[in-house]
Amino acid sequence: GNNTAPQQQQQQQTPQMQAYNVRVPNHARPGQTFAVSVSGRTIQVQCPQNARPGMTVQIRVPAPTPPPGMQSATNLNRPPEPRQGNNNRQGNATNTRTVNQMFEVTVPRGVRPNQSFSLMAGGQRVLVACPANAGPGSRIRFQLPVSVPDNGSSSETRSGSTTNGKDTVMQGQAMRYNTQDGWIRTVRVTDMKFTWIKVDQKGEIVSSSSSSSTGFDVDNTAYVRKLIFLQGNDKRMRTGKLSLVPASEYSVDSDIIEKGKKMVESSELSRIQTQKFDAKTAWFLKTCKSLGVPWEEGHIRIAVRRQHLLSDSIEAVMSLGRDDLRKVWRFDFMGELGIDAGGLAKEWFLLVTKAIFDADSGLWLSSEGNQMLMRINPASEISCPEDHLIYFRFLGRVLGKALFDGQIVAGHMVQYLYKYMLGWPITFDDLESIDIELYQNLKKLLDVKPEDVEYMCLDFTTTQKLLGDTNQVNLVPNGEDKAVTGENLAEYLEVYFKYLMLERIRPQVTELLLGFYDVVPEPLLTVFDFQELELMMCGLPTIDLNDWMKHTQYVGTFASTKAKSPVCKWFWDIVCNDFDQETRARLLQFVTGTSGVPSRGFSVLQGSDGNIKLFTLNGLNESSSSYPRSHTCFNRLDLPNYRSKKDLKEKLTIAVKECATGFTME
Repeated sequence: GNNTAPQQQQQQQTPQMQAYNVRVPNHARPGQTFAVSVSGRTIQVQCPQNARPGMTVQIRVPAPTPPPGMQSATNLNRPPEPRQGNNNRQGNATNTRTVNQMFEVTVPRGVRPNQSFSLMAGGQRVLVACPANAGPGSRIRFQLPVSVPDNGSSSETRSGSTTNGKDTVMQGQAMRYNTQDGWIRTVRVTDMKFTWIKVDQKGEIVSSSSSSSTGFDVDNTAYVRKLIFLQGNDKRMRTGKLSLVPASEYSVDSDIIEKGKKMVESSELSRIQTQKFDAKTAWFLKTCKSLGVPWEEGHIRIAVRRQHLLSDSIEAVMSLGRDDLRKVWRFDFMGELGIDAGGLAKEWFLLVTKAIFDADSGLWLSSEGNQMLMRINPASEISCPEDHLIYFRFLGRVLGKALFDGQIVAGHMVQYLYKYMLGWPITFDDLESIDIELYQNLKKLLDVKPEDVEYMCLDFTTTQKLLGDTNQVNLVPNGEDKAVTGENLAEYLEVYFKYLMLERIRPQVTELLLGFYDVVPEPLLTVFDFQELELMMCGLPTIDLNDWMKHTQYVGTFASTKAKSPVCKWFWDIVCNDFDQETRARLLQFVTGTSGVPSRGFSVLQGSDGNIKLFTLNGLNESSSSYPRSHTCFNRLDLPNYRSKKDLKEKLTIAVKECATGFTME
């Protein structure tokens, strides 16, 4: 089955022409020509401007029958070649199998019967409920699926285990944390689902139930988006109901089941979560390939007109069923000779996402906090009246397909949208990236004496500007009649937070996520944090290190010595010589909120107010902080005056790589 989108049928075929893959030789540069042998003839090919030595490009030439024994360029009218060289990247030479392993652990101090506590077992973070008949100091057991080498034996004996009869009992380990926000993803033993817990510095669970019982807490309360899938009228597209739920009440399956077959085990996902980014990426793409539809079972050809790229693409992609989204896609730009063997697909993903993220489309706006980041326009229905939600469902499918196929998209989104895609907790501090002035004003309300709050003359309403008009929005029913007091201040902050983060853009976010999950199963995404997801989708940036250093300012204890300060010299030495491309991108994310670099360089790096805010190194006394701290609204990195380069590198690396998840010390 070669499925074809509606407009594909309009394409005129040229049977006498044949498409070929050719490899750009080492000596060729963009614009130069090089010779290749095709069908027994020597053909001069011009290297495209966006190609480099070693890349594969497509040519289309008349295709007479090649002489016997002549090896020509790769024919495109056949399935894609299997990838070579990466098969062992994840250590797949050693087969593994999943077994149920018995673990034994001591109930920690302070844990009461029926209360949950967290620990490490089999390399996984797990959440265990203390039995009703147990207490601190009691030894309890539980089973957990783990991956073990498949050497043909039926049981494994490992160091540190104790044997009881035929059972091998592993020792669970209590977890110790030193985290940024304290929210940790764990496996809940009762149903083997991934869930979130909040822990303090001692590893004790702070919040494991709904925040509604104690009221909204700007420091501890977090929410995760919950999407319930519903069957729509069109079998090709599901509908859904989107809401925010307390983070500790959210869960997601820890295994992946496709058509009744378990494709990925929970123990495998838990193992990959602890790997480095490169290893995660390789595993993810390999797993997506196993979930994809083989070429011989069906593939899709999409024909678009370049001058009508977006409308043609939407018509094609939205006509496809969910199974079609995991098939191999091939693209044709109508009226052009190029045939897709990967290059046109890359171009299509970049052009389509660039067009739809364009602020002139009215669907997206530049973030007030960072002009490189795009946020959803709450007034997209007015700006784009012809069924604006179709565009968001389409974009969700395109982003999902790009991630599934390892393609890159054009456009960085605000951070909390990546969190929605991952089912990651959002907190009150996420408001800072939306509107820093409003965020600061709302936090100041907490400093007002409870009896004085009512004199602020606030009610449960806010305003929204739509095309120059200002409209009043009720945060609760009849909000204009409900005054904000000291008693209901927490409720006011909660509903305002939910309105800004989701309610005003709920339809658009719902469609975006529905389209995204049409392609990628949610449990598969649990291996990434939100910074890694941005890097996966947008690619690692090309960073001009000289431009970065040239346009950095120095304040605090660095104000007088500037770049000559020993700590600053160490910093740039580490960034330039010790950090790889991924770690530099993560450093940018840590300090500026995105891995993107302005097209005109670091000299035009913007802050939260839209004004130029250069990358800034702020020197601190070492006693004031153990780890570097970032202020994304000001593009500022606070660096303690470490005594050695080794200490700086260790602390900076931990802060940069673990800022999304919090870092754990075992």
